[in-house]
Amino acid sequence: MGKRNRKAFWHNVKFKYKLTIINENTLEEVVGIHVSKLNGLSVLLCVCTVIFVIAALIITFTPLRNYLPGYMNSEVRKQVVSNALRADSLRLALERQNHYIMNVQDIISGRVKADTVLSIDSLTNVRAENLMERTKEEEDFRKQYEEKERYNLTAVRDVSDAAGLIFYRPLRGVATTAFNPEKKHFGIDFTASPNGSILSALDGTVILAAYTAEAGYVIQIQHTQNFITVYKHCGSLIKREGDRVKGGEVIALVGTKGDTENGKPYIHFELWHKGNPINPEKYIVF
Repeated sequence: MGKRNRKAFWHNVKFKYKLTIINENTLEEVVGIHVSKLNGLSVLLCVCTVIFVIAALIITFTPLRNYLPGYMNSEVRKQVVSNALRADSLRLALERQNHYIMNVQDIISGRVKADTVLSIDSLTNVRAENLMERTKEEEDFRKQYEEKERYNLTAVRDVSDAAGLIFYRPLRGVATTAFNPEKKHFGIDFTASPNGSILSALDGTVILAAYTAEAGYVIQIQHTQNFITVYKHCGSLIKREGDRVKGGEVIALVGTKGDTENGKPYIHFELWHKGNPINPEKYIVF
């Protein structure tokens, strides 16, 4: 019965049908095509394959690849950041221009004396403060923050050290363990999806790409202005020692098993500056 059913199935699939086109007036056969279900399925698969290949080529060799996660190059990222900063500057300039025009109107209408000692810029700042009055909660917060940061010289130094640098998020994941140098934890742990992409935080050169017994696959990158990033517990490495990498470029992949935290693969990320570990959250938005 099994052989008979298989033979019947293949006979049905390979059975050929004749598709005929006939002239309505003369009843003469114009075109006759012999087709089967197997031939139709083969043609459909070939068409789908060709469409898939064409779509993959278009995405790979055109700017459309920049819209895929992990494939946006550093030039496009810098342009996006530059455009955002420029738009913010234009917004501030427009607000200041509106305040300026309102002040000129006040002077012309007589609300402000023409011989006042205040300049136009001073009037603009006064008007801006009047339009947005500070709440009591904001005043209390400002006082607390100013008292806390009055003798904090580290923040000023960190800003100057990272001037002109754009840090990229190394991977998409959830932070599970924060930076805590008191407990010898010099980075941040992230749980991530298996086989996820690990990106370089900055442009630089790979100075270490090896496997260690304690941290699994480790990759270390030297950046400009004496910054070093370390990526531990990787599943596999894509870059080798001596390779030049761009910010946002894929350098390794998250593992699927082995080093896990809470039953999920995780990555340990460290940021060092002039031989000292620093909190990555000061420079990168996770």
